[in-house]
Amino acid sequence: MLIWCAVLLFLGIAAFLDSIFTFGEIFRRVNSVLFMLVSLGLLVRTSTKIRLAKREGYEKRIEQLEKEIAELTKKEPKKEKIEAVG
Repeated sequence: MLIWCAVLLFLGIAAFLDSIFTFGEIFRRVNSVLFMLVSLGLLVRTSTKIRLAKREGYEKRIEQLEKEIAELTKKEPKKEKIEAVG
């Protein structure tokens, strides 16, 4: 998806430059601005989704580690009681 965003951004820039310099007028001015805005929106959306996915992964890992710590702290007092009795 990121590659398609980059291609769309390139097409938008090419269309915008074509409309400014009027080299054949392949694209209209409005279309070029829409190309750029849509591609910019896709790039921003993709990057935020990637960041959110990383954050969710970190949160899951933190929860897992907290559970492991809780289990280990529950097991430790039992060992101390056994040693004190023995």
